[in-house]
Amino acid sequence: MKLLLDTHIWLWGLLEPARLTQRVAAELEDPSNELWLSSISIWEFLVLVEKGRVILNADPTAWVRGVISKHPFKEAPVNHEVAIQSRLLTLPHEDPADRFLLATAFVFDLTLVTADERLIHSSGGRILANM
Repeated sequence: MKLLLDTHIWLWGLLEPARLTQRVAAELEDPSNELWLSSISIWEFLVLVEKGRVILNADPTAWVRGVISKHPFKEAPVNHEVAIQSRLLTLPHEDPADRFLLATAFVFDLTLVTADERLIHSSGGRILANM
Protein backbone atom coordinates (compact mmCIF):
# COMPACT_ATOMS: atom_id res chain seq x y z
CA MET A 1 0.00 0.00 0.00
CA LYS A 2 1.21 3.54 -0.75
CA LEU A 3 0.56 5.72 2.31
CA LEU A 4 0.64 9.52 2.33
CA LEU A 5 1.13 10.68 5.90
CA ASP A 6 -0.90 13.64 7.09
CA THR A 7 1.30 16.11 8.98
CA HIS A 8 0.14 15.02 12.43
CA ILE A 9 0.56 11.32 11.60
CA TRP A 10 4.13 11.98 10.44
CA LEU A 11 4.89 13.89 13.65
CA TRP A 12 3.12 11.42 15.93
CA GLY A 13 5.02 8.54 14.35
CA LEU A 14 8.29 10.29 15.15
CA LEU A 15 7.53 12.12 18.42
CA GLU A 16 4.43 10.52 19.98
CA PRO A 17 3.96 7.00 18.58
CA ALA A 18 1.50 6.09 21.36
CA ARG A 19 -1.05 8.36 19.63
CA LEU A 20 -1.18 6.00 16.63
CA THR A 21 -3.75 3.23 16.58
CA GLN A 22 -2.45 -0.33 16.43
CA ARG A 23 -3.58 -0.64 12.83
CA VAL A 24 -1.91 2.58 11.68
CA ALA A 25 1.30 1.77 13.59
CA ALA A 26 1.37 -1.69 11.99
CA GLU A 27 0.85 -0.26 8.49
CA LEU A 28 3.62 2.30 9.02
CA GLU A 29 5.99 -0.46 10.19
CA ASP A 30 5.07 -2.88 7.37
CA PRO A 31 8.08 -2.92 5.00
CA SER A 32 5.84 -3.78 2.05
CA ASN A 33 4.13 -0.37 2.36
CA GLU A 34 5.58 2.78 0.83
CA LEU A 35 5.56 5.84 3.09
CA TRP A 36 5.03 9.13 1.28
CA LEU A 37 5.45 12.66 2.63
CA SER A 38 4.40 15.91 1.01
CA SER A 39 6.48 19.06 1.19
CA ILE A 40 3.21 20.64 2.37
CA SER A 41 3.58 18.66 5.62
CA ILE A 42 7.09 19.99 6.13
CA TRP A 43 5.83 23.53 5.49
CA GLU A 44 2.92 22.98 7.89
CA PHE A 45 5.28 21.62 10.57
CA LEU A 46 7.56 24.65 10.27
CA VAL A 47 4.55 26.98 10.59
CA LEU A 48 3.42 25.10 13.72
CA VAL A 49 6.89 25.51 15.23
CA GLU A 50 6.88 29.24 14.40
CA LYS A 51 3.49 29.61 16.11
CA GLY A 52 4.68 27.68 19.19
CA ARG A 53 2.19 24.85 18.67
CA VAL A 54 5.02 22.33 18.30
CA ILE A 55 8.05 22.62 20.59
CA LEU A 56 11.40 21.14 19.60
CA ASN A 57 14.71 21.15 21.45
CA ALA A 58 16.48 21.50 18.12
CA ASP A 59 16.63 23.81 15.15
CA PRO A 60 13.48 22.90 13.15
CA THR A 61 15.20 23.09 9.77
CA ALA A 62 18.05 20.85 10.90
CA TRP A 63 15.53 18.50 12.54
CA VAL A 64 13.56 18.13 9.30
CA ARG A 65 16.71 17.51 7.28
CA GLY A 66 17.82 14.89 9.81
CA VAL A 67 14.46 13.11 9.74
CA ILE A 68 14.37 13.08 5.93
CA SER A 69 17.91 11.66 5.75
CA LYS A 70 17.12 8.85 8.26
CA HIS A 71 13.66 7.73 7.12
CA PRO A 72 12.69 6.22 3.77
CA PHE A 73 9.89 8.63 2.81
CA LYS A 74 9.05 9.07 -0.83
CA GLU A 75 8.47 12.70 -1.68
CA ALA A 76 5.02 13.53 -3.05
CA PRO A 77 5.50 16.58 -5.25
CA VAL A 78 3.10 19.48 -5.50
CA ASN A 79 2.57 19.87 -9.24
CA HIS A 80 -0.03 21.49 -11.47
CA GLU A 81 -2.39 18.48 -11.28
CA VAL A 82 -2.32 18.59 -7.48
CA ALA A 83 -3.03 22.34 -7.57
CA ILE A 84 -5.98 21.82 -9.93
CA GLN A 85 -7.38 18.91 -7.91
CA SER A 86 -7.08 20.91 -4.67
CA ARG A 87 -9.69 23.32 -6.01
CA LEU A 88 -12.00 20.58 -7.33
CA LEU A 89 -12.37 18.90 -3.94
CA THR A 90 -15.53 19.29 -1.91
CA LEU A 91 -14.43 19.91 1.67
CA PRO A 92 -16.28 21.60 4.52
CA HIS A 93 -13.35 24.00 5.03
CA GLU A 94 -10.69 25.87 3.09
CA ASP A 95 -7.55 24.72 4.97
CA PRO A 96 -4.93 24.82 2.20
CA ALA A 97 -2.72 22.10 3.73
CA ASP A 98 -5.66 19.68 3.96
CA ARG A 99 -6.70 20.47 0.39
CA PHE A 100 -3.20 19.89 -0.96
CA LEU A 101 -2.72 16.65 0.99
CA LEU A 102 -6.02 15.17 -0.12
CA ALA A 103 -5.40 16.29 -3.71
CA THR A 104 -1.91 14.77 -3.61
CA ALA A 105 -3.32 11.44 -2.44
CA PHE A 106 -5.89 11.52 -5.24
CA VAL A 107 -3.46 12.49 -8.03
CA PHE A 108 -0.75 9.98 -7.07
CA ASP A 109 -3.16 7.18 -6.09
CA LEU A 110 -2.08 7.17 -2.45
CA THR A 111 -3.99 6.37 0.74
CA LEU A 112 -4.04 9.34 3.09
CA VAL A 113 -3.33 8.36 6.70
CA THR A 114 -5.05 10.85 9.01
CA ALA A 115 -6.93 11.37 12.25
CA ASP A 116 -8.60 14.52 10.91
CA GLU A 117 -12.35 13.77 10.94
CA ARG A 118 -12.97 16.43 8.29
CA LEU A 119 -10.74 14.49 5.90
CA ILE A 120 -11.93 11.06 7.02
CA HIS A 121 -15.48 11.99 6.07
CA SER A 122 -14.53 13.61 2.76
CA SER A 123 -15.10 11.99 -0.60
CA GLY A 124 -11.74 12.87 -2.09
CA GLY A 125 -10.03 9.47 -2.06
CA ARG A 126 -8.82 6.55 0.02
CA ILE A 127 -8.30 7.18 3.72
CA LEU A 128 -6.70 5.11 6.47
CA ALA A 129 -8.23 6.56 9.62
CA ASN A 130 -6.27 6.76 12.86
CA MET A 131 -9.36 6.20 15.01
